[in-house]
Amino acid sequence: MDALTRRRFLLASGVAGAAALAAGGGALALSELLGAADRAGDPLGDTVVLVTLYGGNDGLNTVIPYADPAYHATRPELAYPAERVLPLNEALGLNPVLTGLKRLWDDQRLAVILGVGYPRPDRSHFRSMDIWQTGSPDAPATTGWVGRWLDDTGAPVGTAVSFEPVLPPLLVGRRRIGSCVSYHGLDLPPWIDERLVAALGRIEPGEPEMQARAASAYADLLEMGRVIHGDHQVTPSPGAAAEPDVPATGTGGENALAAQLALVARCVEVGAPTRVYSVSLGGFDTHADELATQELLLRQLDEALSSFAARMARSAAGRRITVVVYSEFGRRLRANASDGTDHGTAGPVLVLGGRVVGGLYSEQPSLTDLDQGDLRATADFRDVFGSVLGSVLGADPGRYFEGYEPRPLSFLRTG
Repeated sequence: MDALTRRRFLLASGVAGAAALAAGGGALALSELLGAADRAGDPLGDTVVLVTLYGGNDGLNTVIPYADPAYHATRPELAYPAERVLPLNEALGLNPVLTGLKRLWDDQRLAVILGVGYPRPDRSHFRSMDIWQTGSPDAPATTGWVGRWLDDTGAPVGTAVSFEPVLPPLLVGRRRIGSCVSYHGLDLPPWIDERLVAALGRIEPGEPEMQARAASAYADLLEMGRVIHGDHQVTPSPGAAAEPDVPATGTGGENALAAQLALVARCVEVGAPTRVYSVSLGGFDTHADELATQELLLRQLDEALSSFAARMARSAAGRRITVVVYSEFGRRLRANASDGTDHGTAGPVLVLGGRVVGGLYSEQPSLTDLDQGDLRATADFRDVFGSVLGSVLGADPGRYFEGYEPRPLSFLRTG
C-alpha cells in the first residue's frame, strides 16, 4: 500500500490520532527484537500469527461449494469443475492450487471456519478492514483488539510485532502499541562487497549516538537480508515456474508473505518474547480476470504457509504457533461482466498450527437464500478472534470487543 493510501486508511480508522503513531512510535529494529530473546528467559506462552489478505479474497473460489448447482449457475466462467477441486468432504473443497493446505487438512492441522462476517456488512475496503482490526462493527474505534489486550496486560515493547512498512490499527492501544519491523532487507548490487557494508555496521567505542544508530541500521539490514534470502527461503513446489508479483493496490497489503513469515520463523526459533505477529498479502481486489490473479495469489499464500508450517513443526516453540488467515470481506456470488467478482460479505477464515483441531466449523452460507445478492454470515468474526484470545493468549475475550460476548469455537485444543 502506498504511503498516502495507508495514511487515509489510518485516518479513516481514527488510529492516526494516537500520540504514539503521530510521534512515529512503534518502530523496532530486527536486532532489538532478536536481542530481546536473550532477556526473555522462559517462553511466555503460545503465539498467534495474523495473516491479512487485503482486497477482499473470493472465499467461494477458495473453499469451493463444488456440489452446489447454484455455484456453477451463477458464475459459469469462474466456477471450478468438481474434478479440479481438492475435496474436503462431499460438498466443499479447496482451490486446486492450495495443495500444501490440503496436506495440512489431511494431517488435521487445518481448520476452516465457514461464512465469517459481521452484522450490517460494509463493502468499503477501509471501513470493513477497520471493523475486523478494531473488533468494533457498530461504531468506529480508535484502538485495535490486540492493542486493547496490550493495554490490559501492560505489555512490553516487542510483545506484538508487524512485519509490514506501517503499523496496522490492529496493534494500536491507548497506552501500548505494537512494534513495526519492515521486512525489507538491503539488496546490494553485485559489485558491492557485503563485507564492506558489514564494516560500516560495526559500532565503534565513543562514536556519536546518531552515528552509532546509523551503523546499527546497516547491520540490521544485512541480518534481515540473510534471514529472508539465505537458507530461510520458501522452497517452491516441484516444477513450479517463477511467477510475477501482483502489484499491491490501494486496498493495501504487501506481496512478500514468504519473506515476512521467514522473519517470524527466525524470531520464534531464537525465542523472541513476541505473542502476536501481523503479516499480510495484498492484491485480492479481483474485479476483473479473477481466475488467473487469484490463483497466483493463492499459490503464493499456499507455498508461504505450508513452508512456514513445516518449519514450525520442527521445534517445540514452533508447535505452539497458531496462524489465522482472514480478509476484510468475500466477493459476491454472481460474476460480473469482466470475469471477476465485486465486493461481497462473508467468507472463510483459515486456522492452522500444532494446536488446531482440523475440520470444518460453522455452516456454509446458502447460495440461494441471499441478502440482496450477498451471502449471509453464519459466524461472527469476534467469535473467531475471541477464541484465539482465550485459547492462545490466555485472555478473557469478553473484555476486548466493546460489549460483545464472543462464543468460543472449538478449533483449538486447550492447554
